[in-house]
Amino acid sequence: MLENVCAGAPRSEKYFEMLRTSVDRAARVTAQLVQHVGGTEQKILFHPALAAQIKARPAPRVNLKISRCVLVVDDEPMALSLAGQMLADAGFTVVTTQSGFDALDLFQKDPSRYSLVLLDLSMPFMDGEETFKRLRAIDPHVVVLLNTGYIEKDRLDRMMKDGLAGFLRRPYQPREVIEQIEVLLANAASRTRQPLIAPASSPTA
Repeated sequence: MLENVCAGAPRSEKYFEMLRTSVDRAARVTAQLVQHVGGTEQKILFHPALAAQIKARPAPRVNLKISRCVLVVDDEPMALSLAGQMLADAGFTVVTTQSGFDALDLFQKDPSRYSLVLLDLSMPFMDGEETFKRLRAIDPHVVVLLNTGYIEKDRLDRMMKDGLAGFLRRPYQPREVIEQIEVLLANAASRTRQPLIAPASSPTA
């Protein structure tokens, strides 16, 4: 494919424009993150309750019945593909969707199928925060990790208070993320029928 692009194949200019747009967007995201999250370099940030659990006694990874199905939600095809491939390479079953509406539809049909929801924040029509709230209304025990490049600190704090399991800041090293996800899910499996994070309050109409 790259040979065709370099040779001036049709649509090559469109391809380069897509690359330029992606690079520009990544630069903006990085600048915004540094500005709004206080310059943090953390790639992975867990809810304080989860961080304490994982640090205190990470559950063993053997003899545990851990669901290996992850729902990945992202409106950007490239980001969706990369996250799905990362999880698939680690042995997870991956279900992908590009909208919050479709994610809710899939999740509502069988909430117990998914051990984890990996959720983008910036999506049209229904963003990640609204999708997260509706997922929690369906199942207060759902484990949701926000998978995005940028979020304001106040907004992240609010979502953490409402039960968000954590925040993965893109770009990151897949190995590091997978290791943390494995520990997170092992701790979840060791607490059968107990929520990792208690619901802040009962959903209201």
